[in-house]
Amino acid sequence: MLTLISGGELLTPAPAGRADIVSCGGRIAVVGAVNAAALDATGIAIDRIDASGCVVIPGLIDPHQHLIGGSGERGYNTQTPEVRIGEIVEAGITTVVGCLGVDTTTRTMPALLARAKALQADGVTAFIYTGGYNVPPTTLTGSVRTDLMFVAEVIGAGEVAISDCRSTDPTIAELSRLVRDAANGGRLSGKAGVTHFHVGDEPSGLAPLRRLLDDCHIDPELLYPTHVERREPLMREAVELTKRGVTIDVDVVERDLSRWLRYFMDHDGVLDRLTASSDASITSPVALLDQVRQCVRDLRMPLDRVLPMVTSNTARVLKLACKGRIAVGADADLAVLTRDSLELRAVVARGRVLMKDGRVAVRDAWLDDSDRSFSINGKKTAPAPAHA
Repeated sequence: MLTLISGGELLTPAPAGRADIVSCGGRIAVVGAVNAAALDATGIAIDRIDASGCVVIPGLIDPHQHLIGGSGERGYNTQTPEVRIGEIVEAGITTVVGCLGVDTTTRTMPALLARAKALQADGVTAFIYTGGYNVPPTTLTGSVRTDLMFVAEVIGAGEVAISDCRSTDPTIAELSRLVRDAANGGRLSGKAGVTHFHVGDEPSGLAPLRRLLDDCHIDPELLYPTHVERREPLMREAVELTKRGVTIDVDVVERDLSRWLRYFMDHDGVLDRLTASSDASITSPVALLDQVRQCVRDLRMPLDRVLPMVTSNTARVLKLACKGRIAVGADADLAVLTRDSLELRAVVARGRVLMKDGRVAVRDAWLDDSDRSFSINGKKTAPAPAHA
């Protein structure tokens, strides 16, 4: 089947004018004017999306989601459930990276890997980091390097906790060993091999990462800290790291992305070294798209200036060459938004239509054989019809 998105204004994420897009085999085959009649004459089935009055953007990349739920730090009954496919699609997210947090005991790497595989079967692209807060890291195969080399979904290590009371207080030598092991696994497997750092609110801040750069001569491209928006002094440290080649990530849990984007720009941060993530667990994945809208609205910024934080910048740091952009040969990961209100109307992931006319077109496969139902962002899923 072909997918045809017609009549939309393209942000690749740079403005590219009005054009049609045809995808085939999960990749973008055509960007430009398309003769719909000629396509029809081929006899190939076509899934059509009318994007008139809309903008077409790359599907969002969320580099930090707790796909199997959060740790439950106020007791077992506060653990959060898995992130559902409908939640991801409703956020315009087509690529997601899952991670473990402080709990690497009841939340396991095999379960995280299985969830990523399930989401890929549902249509989105899903990767994972190996490890969690603790050092030495909890892995699938016995080491970070072999996880990267032999498990397709593993693209880096993390989220390793630093400057946090919940960390295992790793030494700089231990952190350097972990980062180098991830990097070597990445080199040997053709993956990013980054180490994703959870940064807590202790006064040491980003000092451990500066020591990795200064004392251990670690390549700044290998370090990817998140939660750096906790307070202004920490963000100032993060801004300085971007000038040294480190990509930083801010989460949107507090719904204050516009504040931190303005702060980042006012302090001359390197914009192509900034990404945003949902940290979905308690927070819904849709917060990521909501915060993109808020930046456009509050900062009066054009959408194309905000989009790299959730598309091309993230693709670059994670070395996902076919993601985060609209171009012939790139993965057909696309979202359609209304021009004025930026309301999500359609989502295409690897050429498969997962949302059309504002309605999610995919749901968890287990519901087909179940009479259970649950709500996603206030919308209840329908149970499967009774068996005859």
